[in-house]
Amino acid sequence: MPASLKHELRTPLNHIIGYCEMLMEEAQEQGLEASLPDLERIHTAGRRLLAVINELFDPAKVAAYKTNPRLLDHEVRTPLNQIIGYAEMLQEEAGDRQTFAADLQKIHAAARQLLQRVVENFGSSTGQATGWTQTAPSGATTFVRREPATPKSRRPAGASLGEAGSLLVADDDAANREMLSRRLVRLGHRVAVAENGRDTLEKLHAGPFDLLLLDIQMPELNGYEVLEQIKADPQLRNLPVIVLSASSETDRIAHCIELGAEDYLPKPFDPVLLQARIGACLEKKRLRDREVSYLRQIEEQKQRSDELLHIILPHDVAEELKATNSVKPRRFENVGVLFCDLVGFTAYCDQHPPEEILLHLQQLIETFEQLTLRHRLEKIKTIGDSFMATAGLLAPMEKPALACVRCGLEMIAAAQSAPQHWQVRVGVHAGPVIAGVVGHRKYQYDIWGDTVNMAARMEEAAAPGVICVNSDTWKTLAGHCQGQSQGLLQIKGKGELEVIFVEAVQ
Repeated sequence: MPASLKHELRTPLNHIIGYCEMLMEEAQEQGLEASLPDLERIHTAGRRLLAVINELFDPAKVAAYKTNPRLLDHEVRTPLNQIIGYAEMLQEEAGDRQTFAADLQKIHAAARQLLQRVVENFGSSTGQATGWTQTAPSGATTFVRREPATPKSRRPAGASLGEAGSLLVADDDAANREMLSRRLVRLGHRVAVAENGRDTLEKLHAGPFDLLLLDIQMPELNGYEVLEQIKADPQLRNLPVIVLSASSETDRIAHCIELGAEDYLPKPFDPVLLQARIGACLEKKRLRDREVSYLRQIEEQKQRSDELLHIILPHDVAEELKATNSVKPRRFENVGVLFCDLVGFTAYCDQHPPEEILLHLQQLIETFEQLTLRHRLEKIKTIGDSFMATAGLLAPMEKPALACVRCGLEMIAAAQSAPQHWQVRVGVHAGPVIAGVVGHRKYQYDIWGDTVNMAARMEEAAAPGVICVNSDTWKTLAGHCQGQSQGLLQIKGKGELEVIFVEAVQ
């Protein structure tokens, strides 16, 4: 390689190192020690670049760069990213120190110039992602500067696009991690760092994070492998990832996008572009999180609606209603119907406040519901102080009237043992019924037929603390229960019927 090329590469590098050394001296002399760590990082990166430039002119070492363009990308971009990044941050912090800021600008410009010279003379793919594009269709390769669009007003340090987020920076280079973390913190974000692929995955699982800034070239697990594992993990697959890499080869960028990366930024990156893309990714994640939250709320509301529907209606009936938006009326031939009514409830209400009445009634009805479950009865409804249940309606039962009697006796005992020492009347009858749902606004599963009417009349005819049945039902109970006939009684709508008070189950 000609000596003139070496001079062209060394000149901007000498500017970087020289101006940096002068600024370090000025910082010590003028009490600007806070700037020294960043200037030292620029100086170290410059020395690293100097070593790379020397290797490019070393016949024993240049072959490695010629056969592996990606290696040149990495070895040039990594230190240049640090030089440009720290120079920009120091410029923002320089304030009214114009001379200090001017020298930092010279360092920044020299770094860009050095990048141009490497691209022009070594044909690296580095150019596309750093603002350089090939314009000559054939023959010699030339590059023309493609200036990035400059916004009318640049956001000040500390200003962020949108809300702040929790970010994880994954890069094997400590200086890169530190520089990028500082820039992101100044934009208002919360930042954690990871030094390799395995460390990245461990920190993501310990998260949560809103965004991952991921370098491709990392030890243990590289960026591609990290992306693959993220997208295969149900807990992490929706995490947005911006890939930061020293390579701008189209196939590598495309592979990152195929693996699920949200965006790509080359090193050295433009801070305004970095800020904008981070803001866009965070906004997309917030929108996605909001959508997931809304869907979860909808599902929770649906489950709640289903639970309420199953409370109002029997399970099979509720499922039929959900599936068909209607419930077909059905006839059942042998169903036990139980009515239970509190004795003297109206008088009790006149003597107690509504809150106390409701509390005590609630406790008693809950007890009745537990008893119906124990005896495999289905509660149909309550009307005031009246409780109605069935046996053998939704599940076949051999002796539904007997199940109603067993349950009714325990309901009588439960009411008497309550603090109010309530008395209840119970009427039971068994026979055919029609069951279904009426109405479309407030669903009510109900039963109709002469069996229902007869059970209600038996409850009216019962004495406090006993179960009343007619002679037809008693025939199915006689071998299992003890009872006393009350003779013929006038039953409303039925005429004279023999009724029996059931006293116990044998």
